[in-house]
Amino acid sequence: MLLYDLDLPSLTNLLAQWGEPAYRARQIWEGLYLHLYDSPAQFTNLPISLRAKLAEEFTFNPFTVKTFLDSSDGFTRKTLFQLPDGHLIEAVLMRYGDPADMPPSGSPQNQRFWGESPKGTRGARRTLCISTQAGCAMGCVFCATGQLGFKRHLTSGEIVAQVLYYARMLKDVNESVTNIVLMGMGEPFHNYDNVMAAIDRLNDKDGYNFGARRITLSTVGLVPQIRRFADEKRQVNLAISLHAVEDDERLAIMPVAKRYKIDEILDACRYYIAQTGRRVTFEWALISGVNDTPEVAAKLAARLKGLLCHVNAIPLNPTAGYAGQAASRQRAERFKQTLEQAGIPCTIRMRRGIEIQAGCGQLAGAVGL
Repeated sequence: MLLYDLDLPSLTNLLAQWGEPAYRARQIWEGLYLHLYDSPAQFTNLPISLRAKLAEEFTFNPFTVKTFLDSSDGFTRKTLFQLPDGHLIEAVLMRYGDPADMPPSGSPQNQRFWGESPKGTRGARRTLCISTQAGCAMGCVFCATGQLGFKRHLTSGEIVAQVLYYARMLKDVNESVTNIVLMGMGEPFHNYDNVMAAIDRLNDKDGYNFGARRITLSTVGLVPQIRRFADEKRQVNLAISLHAVEDDERLAIMPVAKRYKIDEILDACRYYIAQTGRRVTFEWALISGVNDTPEVAAKLAARLKGLLCHVNAIPLNPTAGYAGQAASRQRAERFKQTLEQAGIPCTIRMRRGIEIQAGCGQLAGAVGL
């Protein structure tokens, strides 16, 4: 059994069955999530007999590192993990900061990636993009994970473990995770219960204590789950992968559009905003000549008018299984300007790690999922 799959009450009950006092559960919990221990030997505040029992009953590391790649600018690392059943998942660490903190193009990979950030760095972010499934059942044609197909859901502990893997790595250089996005392999709402359990574990004030508002969940638009998420009134940020303004155009690239129409998705978003008061982000992969024109931007603005929302556009990450190309910087800027002139906030997201196949599913596809 994976230890990270247990919440604190379950861990407490299990230790009670072992004849251990309740405070032992708290010691283990703090070791896992505050001190980031990943082996029984590190729990020196526990009796040797209990450490041996933990080693016998639990797995602390749910995966092995199959490979990793660092970007040439030294600010992105992608790790390919292999699970015990042989399935592969990916997680990415992206470092952002002041322009003065950015290493020159072509600098040695590790010279600054794993060095401490300069003192006084403003706005430094250490963002993780983590997976919620091995593969994905949604089948978006431009997505490398969608091209691989669905393998299985990840457990809550396997999701948490990706965060803690990078948290340990950053701790070694006096840094910490600042943001988590569930935008890696898989559709988070397709694995709803495990994803929410993982978020709760990461958010636990007596554990890792990671703020919910620094977590973003991205979905292709599973309407019932959006409404359920709204009813739970979580403070996690919601992002919708939209990518098209008409249903037929969306269906051509996203099979989920056959089940959930854009109007249904937008109605669910209105419900989410009414229930939570929180803004929705619409993700938009800019595909040259497909959805990056001013005309499309104007239609999108009309659809989103009156919504508390923001459009996060990013030039398409190219994949071997899709012929579409990324929009040029000029076309992306014009798309952004058209939206903003219509009153819809928009940002063009920086593409990171293109040369290391940092788009979700790309490295796993290259290695062989």
